Amino acid sequence: MNVRNIQRSLKKLGFEPGPIDGIWGRRTANAVEAFQEEHGLPLTGLVDPRTERHLISLAGKESNDSSLVWFEEAERLRNTKEFAGNPDNPVIMDWADDLDIHYPGDDVAWCGLFVGHCVAATLPKEPLPNNPLGARQWLKFGKKVEPEPGAILVFWRGSRNGWKGHVGFYEAEDSKAFHVLGGNQSDKVCTARVAKSRLLGARWPTSALVLNGGPVAGTGDGELSTDEA
Repeated sequence: MNVRNIQRSLKKLGFEPGPIDGIWGRRTANAVEAFQEEHGLPLTGLVDPRTERHLISLAGKESNDSSLVWFEEAERLRNTKEFAGNPDNPVIMDWADDLDIHYPGDDVAWCGLFVGHCVAATLPKEPLPNNPLGARQWLKFGKKVEPEPGAILVFWRGSRNGWKGHVGFYEAEDSKAFHVLGGNQSDKVCTARVAKSRLLGARWPTSALVLNGGPVAGTGDGELSTDEA
């Protein structure tokens, strides 16, 4: 089990590991220890083989699936930032080169480029939308699903009936917002709370099995993102 799967399993079983972010921290360790105490396991705060078996048996396979390779790539790139002024961040520019997309520089909105890289780098046979840089173009990608971990969420920006948008990956949600792991959020790859009222649709790669994992509860702390450009 990787850290994200551990956190997802703990959350499903009613233990609070903090954000489902794939980062091992004190809250995750405390949640593991609380799980161990409730089930009569040694209180180590670590996921040893015995604890892992209990988590998998109680939380179920869908919480421990490691097939979200595009989502894992997004997590790997967390904190990638655009550069102020010149030069451009070569990491971001390489994404465009790999996709054979003309991209003038990282001062141009790159949320769609980030999603395109994560999908293309891990699912090379998966067709991308014709213009991956256009956030709303991702409404034509893959197949329609309900929001769940790993799903690609497309939002309107500025006006629902306009052309501007934002795209990123579902990480969790609270009563008002989706927690979106995306690029070009505060000029970097990070998690932002985006109002549920802005959602246009959720999509899933056609070549990947839909897990039907359902929502993941997140905290309602923090301000709502209002402009991701």
